[in-house]
Amino acid sequence: MPEVTLHADKDCIQEAMDFLRKHLTEKHEDMITHVELAVEELIVNIASYAYADNEQNSGSNKLLLGCRWVNMDGHDQFCVWLRDWGRPFDPFKGANTPNTSLNVEERQVGGLGVHLVKHISSHYIYSGSDGSNTVELYFSTGDNP
Repeated sequence: MPEVTLHADKDCIQEAMDFLRKHLTEKHEDMITHVELAVEELIVNIASYAYADNEQNSGSNKLLLGCRWVNMDGHDQFCVWLRDWGRPFDPFKGANTPNTSLNVEERQVGGLGVHLVKHISSHYIYSGSDGSNTVELYFSTGDNP
C-alpha cells in the first residue's frame, strides 16, 4: 500500500496531489478531481485544527496519506486515507448539513467542506485510536453501476 508522510500544513497540498495522481491509473483519471478536492479539504482541516495547540512549524505536525484499491460489495473502490496525531476529532460526527438554498451572505461559516467530502465519496469512515485520527474515503470507479 503506497503512502507518504507529509508535514501537516497547507504547503503540502501539491505534494499530496502529485502522490494521488501517481497512484490513479489513466483508466480512472475521471476520478482525480473528486479525490483531490476531498483530500485537499481534509488536509486544510488537519493543518488548521489537528495541531492547533502545537507550534505551526513543529516537525511533529505530520500526516500520513495513503491509498489502495479495494473491492467493496463486489465493486472496485479507490480508498484514500489520512492519519494525523493531533487533537482527536471526527469531522463527520455532528456535522450539520449546510443550507445551500441560502445566499452565501446568509449562510453560517463552516461545514460546507465536510458536506462536500461526504457527497463526492461513496463511503467515509473515521477512526480514532492509539493517539491518532484516521479518515478513510472511498471513491467508486466509473465501472460500477
